[in-house]
Amino acid sequence: MSTTTTSPYRSPQRAVNDSFLRLVRAEWTKFRTLRGWLVAVIVAVALTDVFGLLVVHPHSPCGGGCNRSVPTGPGGEAVNDSFYFVRQPLAGNGSITVRVTSLTGETSANGGYSGPGQQPGGLSAGLVPWAKAGIIITASTRQGSAYAAMMVTGSHGVRMQYDYTSDVAGLAGPVSAASPRWLRLIRSGDTITGYDSADGSQWTAVGVTHLSGLTGTVQAGLFAASPLKFTPNFLTYSESGGSLSGSLATGVFDHVTLAGAGAGGWTGQDIGADEAGYTGPPIGYRQAGGRFTVTGSGDIGPVVSGAANTSYDTVTIGEHLLGVFLGLIILVVIGAMFITVEYRRGLIATTLTASPRRGRLLAAKAAVIGLVTFAAGTVAAAVAVIVGIGVSRSGGVYVLPVGWATEARVILGTGAMLAVTAVLALSIGTALRRSVVTVAAVIVGLVLPYILGASGVLPAGAAEWVLRITPAAAFAIEQSVPQYHQVIGQYGPPDYFPLAPWAGFAVLCAYAAVGLGLAAYLLRRRDA
Repeated sequence: MSTTTTSPYRSPQRAVNDSFLRLVRAEWTKFRTLRGWLVAVIVAVALTDVFGLLVVHPHSPCGGGCNRSVPTGPGGEAVNDSFYFVRQPLAGNGSITVRVTSLTGETSANGGYSGPGQQPGGLSAGLVPWAKAGIIITASTRQGSAYAAMMVTGSHGVRMQYDYTSDVAGLAGPVSAASPRWLRLIRSGDTITGYDSADGSQWTAVGVTHLSGLTGTVQAGLFAASPLKFTPNFLTYSESGGSLSGSLATGVFDHVTLAGAGAGGWTGQDIGADEAGYTGPPIGYRQAGGRFTVTGSGDIGPVVSGAANTSYDTVTIGEHLLGVFLGLIILVVIGAMFITVEYRRGLIATTLTASPRRGRLLAAKAAVIGLVTFAAGTVAAAVAVIVGIGVSRSGGVYVLPVGWATEARVILGTGAMLAVTAVLALSIGTALRRSVVTVAAVIVGLVLPYILGASGVLPAGAAEWVLRITPAAAFAIEQSVPQYHQVIGQYGPPDYFPLAPWAGFAVLCAYAAVGLGLAAYLLRRRDA
């Protein structure tokens, strides 16, 4: 007996394509057919740029020609390079060794003194933390030249610093006649090695560096410098406001040995000084036998925004991105309404009937709102940054230089931050089903923490943690210049944040991921 196998029936009609791309196309069609949303996106871009370029308009009080030229270091960064230098030429390889027996300082009592070339007020005894005196080998006396230095400091012990941005710790503790510090620099080609010692017999290598372009005869000798003293009005994370006063540092050296020097004696030079009308304290050096006393002011290090080590106006490339707050609020409203309007009008049931796979539907909505806000935010940020640089320069303000990769990260990162924020609003809107409540929740979670962290109303520790653990951490993506521990300044928003740029952005992404997961869960569990 035989059996017959029957094939299952297959309908000649093609199954409806319920792919993710089809859902994305459908949600995009919904978005673009509501002209009010497209207009709102355009308004968000316009307000971001109008506020950033017209309202926030940094300018120097004395116009575009008043600021002195800003030297740049070997890495292209803006630098301060002002110190008193007692030098001799060093032809070829060689070394310099000294013993430092004292470092003292003075500060201007009434502020207003910003270094050589300016008249200080009354002086009082006081050593700023990063006052420094020591030995240095530099390619030339031109500001911004490559260099390496070994030094004693006011509060940070012995340091080896080179090429303005690098700092390595040596022996700890203050210097005195009872506890002197021996310092040594050895040059071999373009390689400089720094050493320190407590007794002149046992030496420890502190650091080694290769200085670009260090060929032929260089300058080696003793130096002293002391940056501006910054006194904040009150201790907050942003240190919003404070006073600046000038300072001097005096180092006392003996056992000075320069091996490999060229012909000639010691020459004193005030690097970076404006000699016109200077009637201040005795900056310079005195030599008595083998003992040198060197007094100097200024700083050798990078320029940072809002820092106490510069006397001219500086801004970062993100100066004109404060208008992002206005655009962000509008885009948050759009992100929330992309789902809540369907609940309010009773259309969500139709949407879920047409697309029963609710998790995929939510992902499609997130993709559409994310891509739209990313594009809008990136365009707005690009205009604000690129045009803003020209606006600042035309106002006589120096824009701290950054590489193209940093500029691209600030622009694209700002767009990504706005996109993730809109997705977060979509997620909260899915959970709460109310536009007003959703917008309020996002603003409280993102904008309010930023204001609390940047306004100076919280103590430093609390403000820093607010900007670490809340979605406001994402604004770190707009930071374009690094913070240097060896430069005292106002390290707070909008230029500086406690987390690295991508780490801060990751905090916002984590909130959005949790929100999206919760929204998908509730969307599956609840009725329309």
